[in-house]
Amino acid sequence: MVEYRYRAVCEVLGGSPITEVAVRFGTSRQSLDTWRRRFKADGMAGLADRSRRPHTSPTKVSAEVEALICRLRREHPRWGARRISHELASHDLAVAPSRATVHRVLTRNGMIDPQAQQHQRKYKRW
Repeated sequence: MVEYRYRAVCEVLGGSPITEVAVRFGTSRQSLDTWRRRFKADGMAGLADRSRRPHTSPTKVSAEVEALICRLRREHPRWGARRISHELASHDLAVAPSRATVHRVLTRNGMIDPQAQQHQRKYKRW
């Protein structure tokens, strides 16, 4: 893949129009321009695939809150996500996690057993 990108970038740097090179290599102008900029900045290493994973997750639940959710569930096994979220709202947290967030934390830590839905959903057609 790096060699393929390198050949395309060399053509563009050689003076060929970027649109024609993009059509010939079956890629978009934007991708080819990105490869060209990366090649100028980093050389051959800049043409390798990069991870699309975000560098940070600012809204991620902190480890302390996640541990608190798990502790509350262990102390009160019958409490669900709704009750735990309500209890966390009464604690001195800056922002209490939502019911859905608590449910995801409990699922991620294996504290909720998946179960079949007890009632069949009824959809109304318009």
